[in-house]
Amino acid sequence: MRKWNFCAGPGAISEEVLEEVQSELLEYKNAGASIMEVSHRSKLYSAVADEAKQDLIEILNIPKNYDVLFLQGGATHQFSMVPYNFCHSSGEADYILSGTWSKKAISEASKIIKVNTIASSEAKNYSYAPDPKTWNLSESAAYVHYCPNETIQGVAIHDIPSVDKPIISDASSVILSEPLDVNKFSLIYAGAQKNIGPAGLTIVIIERDFMELGNQKIPNILKYSEHSIADSMLNTPPTFAWYMAGKVFKWIKKKGGLEFFKQQNHIKASKLYEYIDSSDFYSNKIDIENRSIMNVTFFLENDELDTSFLHQAEENGLLNLKGHRSVGGMRASIYNAMPLEGVEELINYMQYFESKNG
Repeated sequence: MRKWNFCAGPGAISEEVLEEVQSELLEYKNAGASIMEVSHRSKLYSAVADEAKQDLIEILNIPKNYDVLFLQGGATHQFSMVPYNFCHSSGEADYILSGTWSKKAISEASKIIKVNTIASSEAKNYSYAPDPKTWNLSESAAYVHYCPNETIQGVAIHDIPSVDKPIISDASSVILSEPLDVNKFSLIYAGAQKNIGPAGLTIVIIERDFMELGNQKIPNILKYSEHSIADSMLNTPPTFAWYMAGKVFKWIKKKGGLEFFKQQNHIKASKLYEYIDSSDFYSNKIDIENRSIMNVTFFLENDELDTSFLHQAEENGLLNLKGHRSVGGMRASIYNAMPLEGVEELINYMQYFESKNG
């Protein structure tokens, strides 16, 4: 029996999507083989890949002057691929430090270029996100990089910054949760395992003119332009993850698109935060204006009860609520595939646990 999965990633996938994939797993469209066994060069798979790409373009309303790439290596690979491509002239870029993932991005980029950390909330344990109005841009920086949603801390920058530089976003844990103005970015990258599908796939949305500025002296596998020319098939792509992403895109469209999910996600997060704020037993440490809609972190007043809370949560069908080891406490990741019913079940359990232990 399936339970409520609050895992931060790989995250929950819609049962509707999983059931459809299950029905096609042994044989895809009379091909005599599973989609996992079909050549990525075949007409059959090309149709799957092209349709998924077009659906994503439609969902996000991606302009024609952008390309969409389906790559491998996760967001972590992008931490080095981005500076390798775009810092060959200036040798430096500006980064915002707002949590663990932006810190990892800075660490990787620092091995390749000079990183200017132009704003940071590390001194206050990432309990807030630096206001874009305070960012002190460097004159010679090739781009500005930031993470709009820090999965581990549960902290977010909700408004797209307005800067006079190419802006690059690690949108792994927030992409497809609500409408997004792609025009404001030069490059967006996102690991798939939150709102897109299973792990193994990375989406890159890149402005074509910006892409052409890429370093031509690096290996082809690192060049966005080469992946674009090859329609994301410079090497064998993650075919099953790409196919499943296409199923998720169809499901998003069927549900009503990103306006529907924006409404649902804000309702879910609001209900959970409202309960946490009303309780003396639980607390959230993030500034209200920077609270994540996707990853709600919270702490028990008495952390000696953490183990019991998690054990009983699993017994009640609530999975993967343990906070990241670097932060502690609890974390409920409520991506698109987590329905309101699951969040309400979590709140009911939290109320019950508090009544027995508060």
